[in-house]
Amino acid sequence: MNEIAQDPRAERAARLATLRGALSAGALRGAERMINALHPAEIARLLESLPPTQRELAWELVEHELDGDVLVELSEEVRAELIREMDPQELVEAAEGLDLDDLADLLGELPEALTRQVLRSMDQQDRVRLTAVLSYAEDSAGGLMNTDTVTVRPDVTVEVVLRYLRMRGELPERTDSLFVVDRHDRYLGSLPLNRLLTAAEEQLVAGVMEADLAGIPPAMPASEVVQLFEARDLLSAAVVDAERRLLGRITIDDVLDVVREQAEHPLLTAAGLDDEEDVFAGVRRSTQRRSLWLGVNLLTAFLASWVVGLFEATIDEVVALAVLMPVVASMGGIAGTQTVTLIIRGIALGQIEGANARWLFFKELSVGALNGVIWASVVALATWLWFGTWQIAAVICAAIVINLAAAAVAGVSIPLALKRLRVDPALAGGVILTTVTDVVGFAALLGLGTLFLT
Repeated sequence: MNEIAQDPRAERAARLATLRGALSAGALRGAERMINALHPAEIARLLESLPPTQRELAWELVEHELDGDVLVELSEEVRAELIREMDPQELVEAAEGLDLDDLADLLGELPEALTRQVLRSMDQQDRVRLTAVLSYAEDSAGGLMNTDTVTVRPDVTVEVVLRYLRMRGELPERTDSLFVVDRHDRYLGSLPLNRLLTAAEEQLVAGVMEADLAGIPPAMPASEVVQLFEARDLLSAAVVDAERRLLGRITIDDVLDVVREQAEHPLLTAAGLDDEEDVFAGVRRSTQRRSLWLGVNLLTAFLASWVVGLFEATIDEVVALAVLMPVVASMGGIAGTQTVTLIIRGIALGQIEGANARWLFFKELSVGALNGVIWASVVALATWLWFGTWQIAAVICAAIVINLAAAAVAGVSIPLALKRLRVDPALAGGVILTTVTDVVGFAALLGLGTLFLT
């Protein structure tokens, strides 16, 4: 009977524990063998999981020919930290042999003088290709692409292409298709390798190629590239300029990197943290980064407290309202979070635009109001059983309906407004939403209490 495969996370945790033990015990030779037996991506994950002192020691044990491949897999902060400790010649050697798209990512972390040194060490053709990649934004199709492509003409036979590939000897990594171009290097379509291998040798490339997928413009945002790859189940795609000239290709591994970043982004930025923040960064650096959003949150908390202070006399007279205040704020906060999360997701997937935002606004307002009526009735009944007075029950019922409706309005409006202002909704949306639901909830409860209970 086959053994059940070990959980990859458990296996990684076991490797990390063994490596830490070897480093702590000074068994450097064993640790070196263990590290260099791993894939560069696994070495990067291990380095990110070590405290700074052990990380520096483990980095010294990595074979120099693996340095470049490991560096491009690291988060920006950890990579920058290790680069600061490397000699210029080490960095130049680490850059040699990297794919141009990976090299472009690495050069962004190097000092300008060192970048020039790396460029001087390259041949003219690679230098031109790298400069082309660097001219595009990192989060665009041009920034993701690799210029290492294999092209063929549409008017040659399959036999000629196969002969050419045998003469070439090897293909760029992760090549699943050849790109078909005319004599002016304009993109016409792709020739999947599986079609090439199964087609009759006398067939022309024009009769075998796929021409239904247009090339990707280099300015296309990385998020839209992800959607295209998902919708079309692509493994690679051509990047073409306005004249349809072939610039390069994007492969699935680059797209998966974007997917991972998009998955981590809302979780971290909602707490005011950087996507690339090092878990094991020093105390002072981590404190400085987190202080900003703690300060913003403190200001919003003072605003909510000020609103409560305006109704101090009401609270003194009707103490039950103070007991019920957290219920109103919590219900509004949860309802608003549900809405804002859906809206941010819709924005990220490109599903929400000006044309459908109005419909979505009224839909979420209706959902908020309906949920408000349902759960306000439940809370009102519990309040009546608790305090034995229908007046307080009616006040909290109305306050919850008002707050859930406001939460729906804020949950739709805030992300859309922040997007229009070019502010990341995932970063600032939560703080603003909490302020709105707290202020509206407290004002509604205490204001209605002042009007009808005092």
